[in-house]
Amino acid sequence: MIDFIARYFSSFWALITAPFRAVWRLIEILFPARDFTIMNTDGNVETYQQGSFWRFTKFCVIITMCIWASWSTYIYVYHRPLLQKRTQQLEQVKNQHHRQMVDLKTYLQKYNDLTRDLNIIDDKILKADKGKMSDKEKDNLLNSKSKIIGELDFLQTRINEVMGNEDYSPEFEKISAMSIEYELVKNENTLIKQRDEQIVKSLEEITDADNQIVDMVSQITSDNIADLQKQMKRINISITKLGLNENKLTEQANKYSNAFIGDAFVPLKVDKNANPKYQKIAQELEKWHGLNRLVKILPIGAPVEKTVITSNYGMRQDPFTKKNKKHKGIDFAGKVGTELYAVAPGRVISAGERYGYGTTVEVDHGLGFTTLYAHLSKIMVARGDWVRPGSVIGLGGSSGRSTGPHLHYEIRYKGTPFNPTNFVKGK
Repeated sequence: MIDFIARYFSSFWALITAPFRAVWRLIEILFPARDFTIMNTDGNVETYQQGSFWRFTKFCVIITMCIWASWSTYIYVYHRPLLQKRTQQLEQVKNQHHRQMVDLKTYLQKYNDLTRDLNIIDDKILKADKGKMSDKEKDNLLNSKSKIIGELDFLQTRINEVMGNEDYSPEFEKISAMSIEYELVKNENTLIKQRDEQIVKSLEEITDADNQIVDMVSQITSDNIADLQKQMKRINISITKLGLNENKLTEQANKYSNAFIGDAFVPLKVDKNANPKYQKIAQELEKWHGLNRLVKILPIGAPVEKTVITSNYGMRQDPFTKKNKKHKGIDFAGKVGTELYAVAPGRVISAGERYGYGTTVEVDHGLGFTTLYAHLSKIMVARGDWVRPGSVIGLGGSSGRSTGPHLHYEIRYKGTPFNPTNFVKGK
């Protein structure tokens, strides 16, 4: 045993806690931590993480409430017809018992009357024996006495039949037992109703809180989507000319991932039969998240601190041949040694000499967009490096086919340069 522990576990404590650690790993797999981005009261976007333990606890609470509600509803629905049935049975038994008690009361009254008449006749017969009554009167009294005795025998037989009836004799016990069962079922039904009222009240509170949360998140997402769309408005014309649109790029941005942007966005899955408000908020959250990522991914902004443009994109006179030739980027004025910045996160895919461009750096930002910096005097990054927005990737110069110190800056989509003016002025 000791050899087994020493071979597979670092300590006896590690052996004891191994099952708990395994369960925790399973919880982390089934309920991974998620990041939620919200806008605070200062207008800043903040990201919060909801851990596995919190997600697992919330899941357990929801499951427990659903089971509780289902079980209470089942008990309530089951006992309600049972209570009605027991009530009907009890009423039938009470009616039967009432009829039998009326019969017994009638028999008892008749028995008392016959007994009284019999005593009167016996008294008269005793007086007749003293010679104060004729023989005819004596015969009448004897006949009456015989008739009363016959009626008493018949009445006794009826009473014996009633008291000897199996369906009747235990009626008091049956009524008592059924009354007890009735009270128990009634009390249990009352408790179930109280629990149902508590559940309904809790569900109402949850629904109210849910509506408030949905309204708040909807308002936040709408405001942030509007702000992000304003940032995208300046470059929409350029995007359209590339055959793209905001929705298409937003969808691509949600699927894109890198070291700085993070993992791909996992959209909320909402049942088709659920309230449409949840479907709407899921779509708004997906759009908000996509626009937020898109603004970070696209190379929007200027690559230099002071943006003095000396030559725009398009046809111009070549400074060497003096012939009209298409200029594929924008030239920024600057001195040798001017710091040149990355405008968006990305990975360096080229860093070195390039014909006509001199010393160049090209950065891939994802979604098909790259930026190219030409005529540098010095490269500050290497091929394969990841750069952040504001990272210095090189120093301005006049290398290659250049008439003086400046930065030739291009933005390319799938390898083809396009007019970067709107992107440069986008911020």
